[in-house]
Order: sequence, then structure tokens, then C-alpha cells
Amino acid sequence: MLDDAGLQALREAARLSPDNLPLRRHLADQLLAKGYLAEAEAEFRAALVLAPKDADVSAGLAEAFVRQSSYGEALAALEPFLGEPGCPPRLGVLAARALLGEGEVAAAAHRYHDAVTQDPSLADPALAARLAAPPQALGGPAPYGPGANGPYGGAPSGPAPYGGAPSGPVYGGGAYDAPSPATPAAETSAEVERSRFTFADVAGMEAVKEALKVKLLLPIQQPELFAAFGKRAGGGVLLYGPPGAGKTHLARAAAGELGASFVNVGLADILDMYIGSSERNLRATFDLARRNRPCVLFFDEVDALAARRSDMRQAHNRQIVNQFLAELDGVDQDANEGVLVLAATNAPWYIDVAFRRPGRFDQLVFVPPPDASARAAILRILCRDKPIAEMDYDAVARVTEHFVGADLKGVVDRAVEAKLQQSISAGRAIPLATPDLLAAAKSVRPTSVREWMATARNYVLHANDSGAWDELMPWIKAKW
Repeated sequence: MLDDAGLQALREAARLSPDNLPLRRHLADQLLAKGYLAEAEAEFRAALVLAPKDADVSAGLAEAFVRQSSYGEALAALEPFLGEPGCPPRLGVLAARALLGEGEVAAAAHRYHDAVTQDPSLADPALAARLAAPPQALGGPAPYGPGANGPYGGAPSGPAPYGGAPSGPVYGGGAYDAPSPATPAAETSAEVERSRFTFADVAGMEAVKEALKVKLLLPIQQPELFAAFGKRAGGGVLLYGPPGAGKTHLARAAAGELGASFVNVGLADILDMYIGSSERNLRATFDLARRNRPCVLFFDEVDALAARRSDMRQAHNRQIVNQFLAELDGVDQDANEGVLVLAATNAPWYIDVAFRRPGRFDQLVFVPPPDASARAAILRILCRDKPIAEMDYDAVARVTEHFVGADLKGVVDRAVEAKLQQSISAGRAIPLATPDLLAAAKSVRPTSVREWMATARNYVLHANDSGAWDELMPWIKAKW
């Protein structure tokens, strides 16, 4: 309950005129100035509904969050502006305070230095003194190593106490400081492999393969042509669709088509029980890909690493997302040259919207359930290394509607098991025939397409203001 008559009058005026943006902003500013932080937050949120792109309103909301120690929420409020040219310096100082609260000392110092360089009147001696103190003295984790990058800025480059320019060896298109004995270089459990698959091993999905070729493969295969248009090799594509539709297989095939290294990143390669270790693992994984370029870096079930920060309760979970965004941006514009980042998810609507910004996963590619001709082609590939008699794949495809690639593999496996039993009894190999696959198909049910399409329908029809899911519209209108 407000005990200030002036504030009560302002609040009543705002209640009677809810769409008056200047009045609501003035009320929020007054509440913030007098320490009514929760009330100020509510008013800034209401003002943000009226003016979603107003930097001053977002700055006020971020300050209310910082003063309530809600540092992750503050960074989420500022994030749309921090990467844009001409970002107001005040927002940089607020970001520095929030980053410091999250333990990102190096990134906080970098943000503060940039903001004060642009507007010296924003200098905050108390904040500068905290940034100059050793990280352990601040109660937060130490940076990942000398010159480490935070999620909202590159390595500090200004004068002391903000750090000097990186002086270590150069690799992967960017400079980094050689790790000191106290901070050894992080290692990753992810491994580099060579894919034996190409797009010839992917049945159907011609539109998906063409999108991957244009976005990821052609810039490396025809560098002169793309360089003429200022297009660099590298980038990110997010594959999404129902489980079992072949997203991982597509990623392997893209690496094989290019003849590039392939790094398949699982959750166990990144997530760690100790705070800060997951971020180090993520950075080490990107460094591994940069050392082996051209490289396809593939993140399966990426929604576990890139979930919406607004849904997270723990600050260290938000830090993983922040680090992921920083690695996608790279330490400089050429850092990820030749690193093709692919990610796959069954739940794209749970991924933080910041990942869809240009330069990150700016292209969403829907991997659809296979149609009849694609199902026949998948069956042909699955059976090509097995003894077969005359086979009518089209007939099997017609009775496997709504089956994805994983379901079809289950059909073939079940038919093979039955045929093996017959072969063992007969003492010779009896080839697979059409009736074997038809019989197996009757005992297998499609696993997930109907359920996935039902979920997708809710988002396409009720949460598609940005148009991100327009590609799904023809599919959800079909009968499932």
C-alpha cells in the first residue's frame, strides 16, 4: 500500500487513463525513485505493453529488476537492445550491473567501459571499484580464463582495470589468451568424426536438403561466388519436427555431403553439476569445431540448452543460454567462419527467441513426416543391404501412413527378426519379401506424429503472432 499521496494520485490517474504512456512512465519512474520496486516493475511492464520497443521503458524495468537482485530478468529485458547499433549507454551500465550480479565479471567490465567511454557522465565509482576487485572477492565465480567472453560482450580491451587486449596465439579466426596454470583450458567430451552418409542416403525431403545446401554447403563449395555477395561460410540452422523424422540423420548427411568434420554434441557433453562448468564445456565444444573447420557442429535436443530464459528459475541455467548465444556470435566476425551449426528439436516453441536473431539460428527448417514416395524410398534404403526377393515398396508405403523414418526402421527390424527365425529353421537365408513387411507393418503403430501435430496446432493457431510457424499451417490443416 502506497503511503505517498502524490503517488496515489498518479496511480489513480493512470487507472483512469490506462493507455496514457507518458503518464504511466512518469508513475513508474516516481515509484522507482522512491523505492517501491515491485510497484515500479508492474508499471514498467504495463508501459512496455504500450511501447514494446521503448528503450527507456526497458531500462526502467531492468533497473527495477537489478535493485531486486533479479539479474537474469534484467538481462532478458535489455537483451533486444544490447546487440543493436546505437544502444543507449545507460543500458550498458545496467547490463554491467546485472552481469556483475550474475558473476560475469569480465563481460560486466567490458560493458561498463564501453558505456562510460560513450557517456562519461554515467561513471559509477562504486561499480568501477567492484569490477576492479578480484572475481573471488565479489562472491561470484571466476571468469572462464583470461580474456574470457561473457554473453553480452567480447573480451575486455580497455585500459586497467578492465583488462588488456588479448595477446595469446591465434586460431579459428580469433585471438584468445593462452590459459594460465590456474585456469587450464577446458576440454570437451565431444568427439570429431567423419560421416559416411550423404544426401543420397536421405530419402525424400528435397526442400529440406535444398535449404541446407544453400545455407550451409554452397558457401564452402563455391566460396568465390558467395564472397562476391559478401556471404561468409558458416551459420546456423534449426531443424524441427516430430520425433524420428530424420533430423540427426540429415545433419550427418550434410557433413558427409561436404566432406567436413562432424561433431555430435549430446547433453552429457555440456551439462555439469558444478556451476560454471557447463559454460566452459560449451565454449570448449565450439573451440573444437573451430580447430577442425570446415565442421558441422550438431546439437541434438537443443531445447535443453536453449530454453526460454523467462521460464528458468536458476541463474546458472540462464548463464548456459547466455554462453550459447555468445558462442554463436563468436569472438569476432570471422570466429565461426567454416563452422556450420545445426541444431535439432522436437519443441521449437520452447527455445529462447534470441536464438532466432539473424546470425544465430536465423533459419528454421521444418523436417516433415515422409509422404508415400519418401516412405518407399526410406524402405528401399533400409533394405538395400539385406537379402530380398521381389519387393513392392510402394505397397508397404501405402499402409504405413503417418510413419516416420524411425517407425519404418522398426517395421524392417521386426520383419527381419521374423525372417531370421524362418531362416534358422530352414538352415539357409530366406530373403525378405513384400508380405513380410506388410505383416510387420500391421503390428507397428506410428509413434508420435499425431501427438506432435496436435501440439503444433495449438501454437500455429494461437501463438503465431510473429509468423514463425507459418510453414506448419498446411500440415496442421491435414487430417491426423
